[in-house]
Amino acid sequence: MSHILPDQDLDLGVLYEIADGSEEFIIESIDMFLQHTPEMLEAISSAIANKDWPVAASVSHKLKPNLGFFGMPISQATIQEVELMSKAGAPDPELVLSKFNEVQARVQANIITLEKIKADKEAGA
Repeated sequence: MSHILPDQDLDLGVLYEIADGSEEFIIESIDMFLQHTPEMLEAISSAIANKDWPVAASVSHKLKPNLGFFGMPISQATIQEVELMSKAGAPDPELVLSKFNEVQARVQANIITLEKIKADKEAGA
């Protein structure tokens, strides 16, 4: 089974390698991503809406490794742009919002895929 889904910027190869065959580890890792990522996306969205650039930068920074662990290099690079622009005080707030919206759309699609993978693994598929 291929773990690479390039249309969604999702490659679970690192997760599967680290799991070393442990379905329980894969399920738990996906579950943690599904719990924490939407919360972080909401925090970044709220910070951008409120022009709270330090919070937008900080939460973007925290989200980056999660995206990397789940093989989302496009999203990871884009959220880094959000982080850096926010650290600079967001000289172009519309660009920050646009970049964040790209990440959010891509990650939301990945969340749906990860929910299905998790459900399949829990069902023993």
